[in-house]
Amino acid sequence: MRLEKIRDEVRRAAERLRGHVRETPVDGSPELDRRSGARVHLKLENIQHTGSFKLRGAMNKVLSLGANDRAGGVVAASTGNHGAGVAYACREAGIPCRVFVPEGSSPSKLATIRAYGATIELAGDDGVVSERTARRFADESGLAYVSPYNDTRVIGGQGTIGEELERQIGAMDAIFISLGGGGLASGVAGYLKAVNPDLEVVACSARNSAVMYESLRAGEILDLESEPTLSDGTAGGIETGSITFPLCRELIDRHVLVSEADIAAALELILDRQHLLVEGAAALAVAGLIETGDRYRGKNVAVVLCGGNISVETLRSVLGRA
Repeated sequence: MRLEKIRDEVRRAAERLRGHVRETPVDGSPELDRRSGARVHLKLENIQHTGSFKLRGAMNKVLSLGANDRAGGVVAASTGNHGAGVAYACREAGIPCRVFVPEGSSPSKLATIRAYGATIELAGDDGVVSERTARRFADESGLAYVSPYNDTRVIGGQGTIGEELERQIGAMDAIFISLGGGGLASGVAGYLKAVNPDLEVVACSARNSAVMYESLRAGEILDLESEPTLSDGTAGGIETGSITFPLCRELIDRHVLVSEADIAAALELILDRQHLLVEGAAALAVAGLIETGDRYRGKNVAVVLCGGNISVETLRSVLGRA
């Protein structure tokens, strides 16, 4: 997909989403400025409706559906945030929603999905399994499927973060993005590189679940086991043939692998110094910036805080460890 097509898709999504999603603010961070030597701008998707950037892609896809697809409702697969986004979008559109999730998903995130009116189906112990099951169910039932990342409309919706950043802070030297299935990276990086080819895109992956990172290194999508990680929003496998794989290969300039200890430390830092509650996937991007030391000294840097949906139990664990 050419960058111009991503840019145009994002701009159409921005028009479609106006009034349906929150234009989230950007916050400075004196502490991260001090640690990195950069001018750091935090994009606060942790205060998005549903508590995650995932709403953007889900809402864009749901709003783009025709009357026939809306009538039957939609099917989705998610570890939590995407499911909540789809459920919220369907509630707003007045259509039914069924979400397939892996066993062992965060109870608090599942409670949120149910609160938005969706029906939950348990399927397998990994996101790839639940995605396959959901796609098969959608195909057999003749229903629309809303992918967490493997969809042009979803990528376009996520990319509206980049469109907002361009207006809010202007030209950036680098942007730090948490990397899971690649929808966020594809949309944001695709849009921003279309308007600023010199931008450096830094993808941050948890060492315990770095499937996209390892797949990009191998040159093909791999089926890998993941260890438990605080960054559960980026954990799990990648759907075979995902359109995000070639986009990530083209758009990502640097990768940073982050340990669980560093994710926890970054989460505590954002809570203590920024007074913001974020989930592990958001802390992952912050930890990625810290990990790079002063590589970006004097540069204009954005960090996407992609979500704020952390369970009380996980938060207690992190703070207790600290």
